[in-house]
Parts: sequence; C-alpha cells; structure tokens
Amino acid sequence: MPRPASIALLLGLLLTVPTGMARTPTYTNPLLPSGPDPWIAREGGMYYFMSTRGDHLAIRKAADLSQLAKAAPVTVWTPPKQGPNGQSIWAPELHRIDGRWFIYYTAADSAHDDDAHRGIFVLENTSADPTQGTWIDRGQLKTAHTGIDGTTFAVDGKRYFVYSPYVGPDSVLAIVRMSNPWTLTGPETVIARPDQAWERQGGRQILEGPEFVLGPKGDLFLTYSGSACWSDGYALGLLKAAAGSDPLDAASWIKQPGPVLATDPARGVFAPGHNGFFRSAEGQTWIVYHANPAADMRCTKARAPHLQPVSWSASGDPVFDRPAPVGIPLTAPGG
Repeated sequence: MPRPASIALLLGLLLTVPTGMARTPTYTNPLLPSGPDPWIAREGGMYYFMSTRGDHLAIRKAADLSQLAKAAPVTVWTPPKQGPNGQSIWAPELHRIDGRWFIYYTAADSAHDDDAHRGIFVLENTSADPTQGTWIDRGQLKTAHTGIDGTTFAVDGKRYFVYSPYVGPDSVLAIVRMSNPWTLTGPETVIARPDQAWERQGGRQILEGPEFVLGPKGDLFLTYSGSACWSDGYALGLLKAAAGSDPLDAASWIKQPGPVLATDPARGVFAPGHNGFFRSAEGQTWIVYHANPAADMRCTKARAPHLQPVSWSASGDPVFDRPAPVGIPLTAPGG
C-alpha cells in the first residue's frame, strides 16, 4: 500500500501539472460578439481595443486579450450635435506617437450623411492611459478629397497618412506626408485603384481600410479591403513597396493579384476585412479583422473581431493563413 506521503506527492503532481497548463491564456474567434472595423494597440503591457460604434468612440483595455470581453468599454468621446463630425463615427484607430495618444476616425457632417461630406478627424490625449485624461479635438485632416478610413505610419523619420478617398466612381488609396500627427503637407498620390475583378463586387469599385505593417527586411506593406462591405466578396488585398523606395511614388507600390484573406465558409468566416496589425510582447505580428458569421449579412453590427498571428516568408513577405476557425481555442498573444 502506498504511504500517505507518497499519495500526497502524487496528488500534488496531478493537480499542479494540469493547472499550470491551464494557465496558458487562450481565446476563440470571434473575440467579441460585435466589433466592426476593429483596432488593437499595445502599450505598457496593456491592449487597447476600438471598433466602429456609430455615435461615439470607446476603448476597452485588458492585459490579456483572452479577457477582452470582460473589459467594459470606456466612452472617451462623443460627437458634437452640429458640425462636420457630427454623425456616422466610423473606423477609429488609436496610435501612440511621440509619447501622446491620437485617435483617427471617420465622420460625416451632422446635416449631410453622405460620401460628399465624409472626412477623417483627429483627437489627441497626453495621458499615459488613453481611457483617462482629456481628448483634444485637432479637427479634420485637409485631404484633397472626401474620404474614409485614415491611418498613419512613420518610416525613416518621416510620417505618412493613407486613406480611402472618393475619386469619381471609385474609392482608391492615397498617401500624403504629415508635418505633425494632425497636419498634412504636400501633394497626395493615388497608389492603388480597384482594377481587379475581386475589388469590384457588390456594385461598387472600392479599396478602403488601408493598414500598414513593416516587414522584417524593411519592406513596406499595406493591406486594404476590396469590394463593397455588403458583398461576401469583400476581402483583404496587399500592396508592397521595397525597402528604401519612396512611399509617395505610386510606382513603388506593387499590388498582389487576388486577395490574401477571403471568405472561407468551412471556417465560418464571411466577408473578412478592415483589419489592423499589432505586436505581442513576444514580438509576434498579429492581425485583427472583422467578419460575418454567415453569408449575405452585409454591413451590420454582426461583424465581429477575429484574431490570428501573421508569419513571414524567407523573402520577408507576410504570410496570411486561412481564417482561424470559429469557436476553436487558440493561444492568445502575450501581454
């Protein structure tokens, strides 16, 4: 018969090993039941999540993304009742720039909720925590066209702004220099147009939601969402500019033929798009994007955030796997 001390030791091993394994944080897609145009920023060991809410801006924060659903959203800004940014508050992005927080968001005029009266606006906060402090309205960016979905990135000490302007019947992608986080300088350059069949689904020719990620060899990459969001043909495409090239030169950007992330019924993912990128504590690149749970669900609040890691090829290009299956536990990013 085993001695009591041996039994106690055995029970201890049986209890501690599974418990230790269970402590590895996991998540399942979707992260939340709703969250169109998702964005995640990581700073100081915390993850900050934003998405389109329509009538205000809110931030969730969590040290562990597997616990994001338990984090209460904190409203950080509501639009004025009158003015150029009074309604249709879309696609917020939270950026940490030179020790300050900035939110870039799309809005429409309070009196005209249409494409001719949409633009990108900027808020600034000097607090270390973007859910606290005061957000200062830095106004509307003076883009050459009306448009949506602004983002910003810096390369070689120069900051750039990319958005989706309305140019004739098309929504295109354009880039321009920035002299500071709320001021554009110099001419805009159109770097991509909806010239592939997959980018023209749903009755509109659309490129939108540009998002930047720097490759491990210094190459520049921009993902974008192609086609109308109400089409299941809505998907993610990719542009590449070689290391050392001029981002303002349209010839620098080469478009990959076909989407890099598309509807995958076997995985329960429909119309994936409008993504963001972030890095975990381990340095792993992750992509967050929204998707519908079924076909023909169009552009509603049912679009929910999905998350998965991005790997890199030997040549330094991003590798996007098939959409991660819905409802399957996956290892969460480190804090």
